[in-house]
Amino acid sequence: MKKIFVTGGAGFIGSDFIRLVLEETSDIEIINYDALTYAGNLENLKDLDAARHQFVKGDICDKEAVLRALPNESDAIFNFAAESHVDRSINSASEFVTTNVLGTQVLLDAARAKNIRRFIQISTDEVMGSLPEDETAFFTEESPLRPNSPYAASKAAAEHFVRAARETFGVDTIITRCGNNYGQRQFPEKLIPLMIANAMNDEPLPVYGDGRNVRDWIYVEDHVRAIWLAYEKGAAGGIYNIGARNERENIEVVEAILDILGKPRSLIKYVADRLGHDRRYAIDAAKTENELGWKPQTTWEGGLRKTINWYRENQDWVNRIRSGAYRDYYHKMYGAKLK
Repeated sequence: MKKIFVTGGAGFIGSDFIRLVLEETSDIEIINYDALTYAGNLENLKDLDAARHQFVKGDICDKEAVLRALPNESDAIFNFAAESHVDRSINSASEFVTTNVLGTQVLLDAARAKNIRRFIQISTDEVMGSLPEDETAFFTEESPLRPNSPYAASKAAAEHFVRAARETFGVDTIITRCGNNYGQRQFPEKLIPLMIANAMNDEPLPVYGDGRNVRDWIYVEDHVRAIWLAYEKGAAGGIYNIGARNERENIEVVEAILDILGKPRSLIKYVADRLGHDRRYAIDAAKTENELGWKPQTTWEGGLRKTINWYRENQDWVNRIRSGAYRDYYHKMYGAKLK
């Protein structure tokens, strides 16, 4: 059996990645290492193959805990663990620096100490900043890093440490950068699950600014499949941009959700824009498509309907997530803006 070490595997994208690997391989054992912060949820790991999936609660910043959990000569570390919500980074950047930068360095050091074959860093298109509102402009793997939010800056810094580990110590690294994900089990601070949950409860849907910010949306299962292919086929030191060529304005996304749910567009409430709000992201995924033989398998319309149906069918999950600390955060972020 091969062994892989997945950090942040109780989160939205990490848990979907684990499900994919367990479903599509028979010779992989997974150590799932997650601190279970607010966005990590053990319910995301229900019904997994216990013979091949081991969960370990731990913080990637805790060097000794990482070394205890990480088996010698494992085949790979997949680093999904991250503070990832831009709004939270604007409120306080320190947690983002700690987890996303220092935590990544701890893992890189552990990879060297334990002779890990390959290190895969899950990054984001946000490290490249904002594109002009020009449909001919796209992010490529050669685009300069120009982060505009504390979150993006922390992920860009992590990329630099990953590169340094390769150049200085010869660590076999891969960096993947992806656009906005959507799908089941996503924490409802992100746009699509937030809008679905609010619409289902006939609550206002807060839309930043004029709603014309553009994002490149990808169904989570397509994203994690590309990550797995990058591990299997990617060139050492390679960077791979992952995108579904699916640019949508935020307001277009919100209106599509309301239309599918049969809810009135009068629920839309425009609120003051996010500080430093990037205007447009768009990914040229040609390198990933050509080198890895990857293509997205899920259409925007099909993926959005599947996502909405999952939230409809799992309202108990949604209600548990939206209670307690989440409600406090939501009112802090949007309460005054929605009055």
